[in-house]
Amino acid sequence: MRIDILTLFPEMVDHALSESIIGRGREAGLIDIRCHHIRDYSPDKRRRTDDYPYGGGQGMVMQCEPLARCLEDVQEGKRVHTILMSPAGARFDQAKARELLSREHVILVCGHYEGVDRRFVDACIDEELSIGDFVLTGGELAAMVITDAVCRMVPGVLAETASFEDESHWSGVLEYPQYTRPEVWRDMPVPQVLLSGNHENIQKWRRLQALYLTRERRPDLFEKLELDKKEKKLLSILDAALADEDLQKNL
Repeated sequence: MRIDILTLFPEMVDHALSESIIGRGREAGLIDIRCHHIRDYSPDKRRRTDDYPYGGGQGMVMQCEPLARCLEDVQEGKRVHTILMSPAGARFDQAKARELLSREHVILVCGHYEGVDRRFVDACIDEELSIGDFVLTGGELAAMVITDAVCRMVPGVLAETASFEDESHWSGVLEYPQYTRPEVWRDMPVPQVLLSGNHENIQKWRRLQALYLTRERRPDLFEKLELDKKEKKLLSILDAALADEDLQKNL
C-alpha cells in the first residue's frame, strides 16, 4: 500500500505517521507513506502557493500550478486515484476506508487557507473527502486520519486481523465494551459473564452489547442492520433486564 500526501507541512505529517503502529508498519516495509512539500513546486521564487480570490473575499486561495506540478511529479506519468481533503467532500467512513484499502496507490491532497482553485479540482481530483461536519485550518489532520484508518488494515500492520474486524463500524455496529484488570475498580466490577470462561456466552454478550450501544448512540446505523430473530429476542430481554436494577449488575 502506497499513500502520497501533498501538503504545506510535510514534517508535521511525516512525524505523526512515524509513530506507534503505523510507524512500525512503515519500518517493516508493509506500507509506503511519502510526504511532498507543495512549495517545492512553486514557480514563484518566494515559493508562493496562494493568492487573493477573484471576486474578493477573505483569506487566500491555493493556486493551481504548484499543486499540479507536485501531483504530476508524484504520479510519474500514471493516473493515480487522487483525493482532496475538503469540508465539502463526502463523509469518510469505514466502508470508504475498506474501499481505499483495495487500491495499491492513493494520493491525498491537503487544502489550506480558504480552499483550492476549482480548476485544479476539476482537472486533477477524483473525489473529495471530509472527516466530519466542521472546518479545520488545513487538510493535514484529515489526511492523517484517513491514512491511519486505511493503513492499519494492511495485512501485517496489526498482529491479528480480528483486531480491527471486531472494532466499531467494521460490521456496521459499534464495538462492545472492553474491560481489563483489576476485576473490581472503585466498587465497579467486571461483568460476570466475562469471567465465566464460557466463550459462547461471552460472544453472545458482546454481540448484544454492540447492538444495544449502536441502537442507543447511533440509531442511524442501527436502522440499516438486518437483525435475525435471536438478536431481536436478545435485545428485548436486555431491555427488560435494564428495567430491573437487580439484574443490571450482571449485564
